[in-house]
Amino acid sequence: MGRYAAAPLDESKSAKAKGSHLRVHMKNTRETAMAIKNMPLKGAIQYLEDVKEKKRIIPFRRFKGDVGRHAQCKEFGVTQGRWPVKSCNYLLDLLRNAESNAETKGLDIDNLTINHIQVNQAPYMRRRTYRAHGRINPYMSSPCHIELIVGEKFENVPKAEETASVRKTTR
Repeated sequence: MGRYAAAPLDESKSAKAKGSHLRVHMKNTRETAMAIKNMPLKGAIQYLEDVKEKKRIIPFRRFKGDVGRHAQCKEFGVTQGRWPVKSCNYLLDLLRNAESNAETKGLDIDNLTINHIQVNQAPYMRRRTYRAHGRINPYMSSPCHIELIVGEKFENVPKAEETASVRKTTR
């Protein structure tokens, strides 16, 4: 398996999934990934299914130039958003893959959270478009790499009570 940008806190309680050179827009996929970061796995899958049906929206926070404003964005405290269906499909495939990997490891599926998700730029794919007067211009696509790590939630441990420490007066 390839190298991941982040290491899980506990390897035995986490599962990974990764996709490389995926033909889906990097910027849309990045915004979609940030929307599901730190969500429970089942909740993230349901959220992306709702986005595909336009019941909920993906808020666009960084790559938001020329993105329209929608009332559904009020849920997230922003004004701009979209419904990137293709990005949702690719992320759903990866989430289901991570879920399957977790099931193989014997983890509790209902207790999984998306601990790490990252979208990186992949090398551009080139095509050409033919213009007036015999010119040719590039017609590039912006694919991406996606990696994610899901893990079981850790139980909170109560802080130990401090004992009164005695200061030493001598060296």
